[in-house]
Amino acid sequence: MSSIRNDHEVARDLATEAGQQLLRLRARQGFDEPEVLRTLGDRTSHEFLFSALGRLRPSDAVLSEEGIDDKARLTARRVWIIDPLDGTREFSESGRTDWAVHVALWENGELAAGAVALPAQGSTVSTVDPPWLPPERPTEQRLRITTSRTRPPEFVQRLATQLGAEIVPMGSAGAKICAVLLGIADIYVHAGGQYEWDSAAPVAVARAAGLHASRIDGSELRYNRTNPSLPDILVCRPELSNMLLASIRGVAERDSADPHAAG
Repeated sequence: MSSIRNDHEVARDLATEAGQQLLRLRARQGFDEPEVLRTLGDRTSHEFLFSALGRLRPSDAVLSEEGIDDKARLTARRVWIIDPLDGTREFSESGRTDWAVHVALWENGELAAGAVALPAQGSTVSTVDPPWLPPERPTEQRLRITTSRTRPPEFVQRLATQLGAEIVPMGSAGAKICAVLLGIADIYVHAGGQYEWDSAAPVAVARAAGLHASRIDGSELRYNRTNPSLPDILVCRPELSNMLLASIRGVAERDSADPHAAG
């Protein structure tokens, strides 16, 4: 049986190497044909990760955004959940650094290890050595909510208004959760469509660092299900979670009572 520590290192090293390959592809291909670059990026990273996991962990199953969903994973004890290129749009735009590579291990019903490479930012966060979380955030500091730069949920703007919070738009879900991990933002909230590979690795690291991570109704994020859709998420410092869950519930109740206000 492989050790937990080795699984952490495998996730970190593979995410980092895939990210380096994507940086080299970006440099070689350029940005004149964004669709071609996106396609090559997805394929290059998926093929590397799938091959490497097959070599290093031949008994484990793999669920990849870019691969065929082999339902044998549903009876497997260990499943690697990977997003070879999270933030594909940002990857194809010159100068953007908010794209990522996600590698997570699900084992016996729980996320057991994970790593998020941010190649254009020169870093990888992982469960080998999770980022240190300051014990308290400055109470005088305005809350910062990071959300999608291209498809921000409308309720997030209403939540920000209610909290007097600042919106920090960003690309990849991994980059947004890392922004909370690294103190660039305080909250990541999303609703309206994601899949397990969008959040598995960053949630593994966030939980290892002590952050709160749940669905926006407070229920558990569950992985390796028949349908990998996992459409909403809240990640934040633990002391903010009860207040945020109540605020999200309040916004939803007002939207339900007045559908015109919800837009």
